[in-house]
Amino acid sequence: MSDTPTILKKILARKAEEVAERQPNVSIADLQAKIADQKGTAFDPRGFVQNMAKSIAAGRSAVIAEAKKQSPSKGLLRDPFIPAEIAKSYELGGASCLSVLTDKDYFHGSEAYLMQARAACSLPVIRKDFIVDPYQVYEARAIGADCILLIASALGDQQMADLNGLAQELGMDVLIEVHGAEELQRTLPLNTRLIGINNRNLHTFEVTLNNTYDLLSSIPDDRIVVTESGIHSVDDVAAMRAHNVHSFLVGEAFMRAADPGEKLKELFA
Repeated sequence: MSDTPTILKKILARKAEEVAERQPNVSIADLQAKIADQKGTAFDPRGFVQNMAKSIAAGRSAVIAEAKKQSPSKGLLRDPFIPAEIAKSYELGGASCLSVLTDKDYFHGSEAYLMQARAACSLPVIRKDFIVDPYQVYEARAIGADCILLIASALGDQQMADLNGLAQELGMDVLIEVHGAEELQRTLPLNTRLIGINNRNLHTFEVTLNNTYDLLSSIPDDRIVVTESGIHSVDDVAAMRAHNVHSFLVGEAFMRAADPGEKLKELFA
């Protein structure tokens, strides 16, 4: 944790403040009650991993298509940003799942964006945020998230295990994101099938697909490897699939396209 990148430290400090600000208005007990009330409705978990595995079994790429308005490194990506339209486009384009940014301060995201996107399609949705507290896990399920992201570089081992366990208790899947070999070894004992490998170095922001290739031999066959960042061309997809990587999280390439779903079709034809 001492090697945590500066930008990530800033984001995590803000997350702790955010949780402290929200709890007096909506308590964990309130969120638990909301989750209980939603059982048996359209908010029930849709099976994120299940959809990914189904696509792979059918011989297709399992694409987690991301709705992201902006990023700290690239600035504004899409304006106007209409989550429901983006979600519908992705579903038509053949996405297996959606990813929606909910971080407000650094990505101009919103929990409302996730709810709007999920209501507009039948795809499972991951809450893409910097989750550091159980409160955020309850909040994710209360807004309809089917999966959450846990970032190994942002969490200690026990913290990661506890958040992973709580998410699964609430019926959600978990995508655990790693950036290197040390983080990967920390995550392997956890009982989650999805391992995301981020090809972006959080210190330099340099992107290389070799980051995924270098870690593959250390990952058990029963895990689904999701390559994240740096997928921009048909050749990038073909190279990953040649390495037996069939799951992709892609955002920027789609967000800059006039029709995100058409761009998805083009990239994963």
